[in-house]
Amino acid sequence: MSGHNRWSKLKRYKAVMGASKGKLYSKLIKELTVAARLGGGNPDGNARLRVAILAAREANMPNDNIQRAIKKGTGELEGESYEEMVYEGYGPGGVAVLVECLTDNRNRTASDMRSMFSKEGGNLGAEGSVNWMFHKKGLITVKPGPSEDEVMEKAIEAGAEDVLNQGPDGFEVRTAPADLHSVAASLEQSGLKLGEQKWTYVPQNTVRIEGDNAKKMLKLMELLEDNDDVQHVHANFEMDDALMESLSA
Repeated sequence: MSGHNRWSKLKRYKAVMGASKGKLYSKLIKELTVAARLGGGNPDGNARLRVAILAAREANMPNDNIQRAIKKGTGELEGESYEEMVYEGYGPGGVAVLVECLTDNRNRTASDMRSMFSKEGGNLGAEGSVNWMFHKKGLITVKPGPSEDEVMEKAIEAGAEDVLNQGPDGFEVRTAPADLHSVAASLEQSGLKLGEQKWTYVPQNTVRIEGDNAKKMLKLMELLEDNDDVQHVHANFEMDDALMESLSA
């Protein structure tokens, strides 16, 4: 399992425990608002909004909050206007990092990005500097219970590209970006219990880090994830699970 996958699980655990639920809700509301603004308020005809609603429900966000955010996006309620930005750079040890942001002030966000990368021994790069190292994929989580053979068979029939066994956390099914919803619908109809469904960036290659570089990289991830303008962080690092848990404790 890559370090970044492990980091994602630790981040979700912290959110469930309540340490960052308020911040998580804020990010989800931004995404719901932007998705509705760009593609309309009907999830049946707006794939991005459908993913955002699923993420909000997976985080146990009240439906009133979801509907209010959608109405802000469609203009039925007054709300902020956010701009989408993607920042690229390198973390300690040469780790490639992609940061997806929604911001109402691009100058502030750019300044924050430069500061955070620099503080932990990294540097912000130009557009296109690391994007080529990642493939965009659809990602569907299958909850624990079925066997790997069962998930693999149903995923292949549904048109998925790959299945990764995540041990006690279940399975991760990867798809082409355009196939996310059709594969998820097929898996659900086959009887599998699904968790989150989203688009993500999967690294083509990974960089193994340890020692001081590992410590700085996790600190950089925490700084980025904690920033109000940041929606998602993708990186291509690997490190021992035990080391990550000890540094994240």
